[in-house]
Order: sequence, then structure tokens, then C-alpha cells
Amino acid sequence: MNRPVAISGIAEIADRFDAFLIDQFGVLRDGRGPYPNAAGTLVRLKQAGKRSVILSNSGKRSAENDRRLAELGFDPSSWDWFLTSGEVAWRIMDAESKPGRERRKCLLISRDGDTSPLDGLDIVRAASGADADIVLLAASEGDVRPLSYYEKLLAPAAGRGVPCLCTNPDKIMLTRTGEAFGAGRIAELYQALGGTVRWIGKPFPDIYAAALDFLAPVEPSRICCIGDSVEHDIAGAEHAGLRSVLVTTGILANRSDDERTRLFSDHGAVPDFILPNFDW
Repeated sequence: MNRPVAISGIAEIADRFDAFLIDQFGVLRDGRGPYPNAAGTLVRLKQAGKRSVILSNSGKRSAENDRRLAELGFDPSSWDWFLTSGEVAWRIMDAESKPGRERRKCLLISRDGDTSPLDGLDIVRAASGADADIVLLAASEGDVRPLSYYEKLLAPAAGRGVPCLCTNPDKIMLTRTGEAFGAGRIAELYQALGGTVRWIGKPFPDIYAAALDFLAPVEPSRICCIGDSVEHDIAGAEHAGLRSVLVTTGILANRSDDERTRLFSDHGAVPDFILPNFDW
């Protein structure tokens, strides 16, 4: 297995690429706020003539994430598009909502009462899994609710074979109080209950297809992904035929070199470069 090349800043590889797909949580920020120099590094990439897409496993739509990152002090002009798995799912569901078709009932699993994953769609919110036609798993409240809460809520839908879209495949999320189980873990529970899940987001192909279409005509060989998750960011880049940088902030902050190497083997993906943090 090849080992990633250690670099100290993005400037060392910037000339090799025309565009970057950059993860949000664990690269630009955590549950408490922005990482030092992250906002400035996005600006430096823009000044260097690079295109940047923030690629996030957020169940919220793109515009909502744009606004939230700007409120944290990031310059919105420093990225070309904030593409979320929630945006990709919204477009899929919108395309499936055909005129004349009976309106579907959707059980939305989100965070903090967020309804943006469904806003604007010709879909009715279901009150429970018992009367849902589809489940949209957009976020987790694993820091305040146990997994058993979601099992009780979702079991009726899973038992009836109701399809589920998971728009946040992350199994671990970063919160103000530390790590908690993410929406991806709830999706695994739904499968264990007998339901079927369509995974949208990294490392799955739908979100990369949307990003590459947006960046065309940039060649895949000139696109680099930057992330903190081997399972999602690095494996997703590998499957999409893109180069990658692993930052050791985020969920890998407390992992040893040996532990990271085992993750490369477990997920069959090795980053091309490894970087202590997202810095120029």
C-alpha cells in the first residue's frame, strides 16, 4: 500500500490542480466554529485562480449552508458552489414529483426542527412512520436523543418496506459537546429493521456526478478532494477517480498514524497527500 505524501499547506500542491472539492465539517470548521486560517485559505485558493466546491454531507440545501458559513465569517465569494447531499436529494425528489401524481407523504428526520429539505416540494409531511410513503433522513439529534428513539419512530415504516433516502451518510457527527452518532448510523438502523436505503452524499456517486458536471470542462485528473474522513472523503474521491488530501483535524484528530493506516486498508482508499490542517 502506498503511503500518502506529507505536506504542510495547500500551496505545495495548488499548481497541480484547477479545482478542489472541500469538505465542511472537520476541514473548515467543527461543532464549535471555524478552524484557524480556514477562511483565509479558501480566499487564497480563489486568488490563485482555482475553483472551489464545498462538498458536504449536510441534509440541508445548499443555500442554507451558504448562509450559515457566511455567518461564521467565511467570504461567500471564496467558493463557487456549496453542494450538499441535501441539495442533490431535493433535486431528485423534485424530479420524481410529477404533475398529476398523488402527493406522497414523507417522514422527515432532521435537526432543530429544520424543514428546508422538503421546502418547495409537492410533498406532505407524515406524522409518523405508520403513514409515510417515503423517509427522508437528513440529520441526527444523536447528542440529545438515544438510538432507541429512532428505532421506535422508524420501525413501522421499515416494516412496510417504505424506501428511505439518507442525505447525510456520516456515522459520526461533531457537536459542541463532542462526537455523537450521525444520520448514517440511523440509516444503518433502518436497514437492520428491514428497510431499504438510498445513500446520497460522500462516498456515493450522485453527489460527485453533480460536482463534476458543475466543474466541466475541468478534467478529473485536475480535481482534488480535501476531507477528514477516510470512509467518506477519501473513499469517495477514489471511487470518482479523483486525487485526495486527508487533513488530520475533525474526526481523525486523535487517531495515531497506525490507526489511520488501518482505516486506509479497511476502506480500500489511500489519500495522495496528508495535511495537519486546512492551511495555505
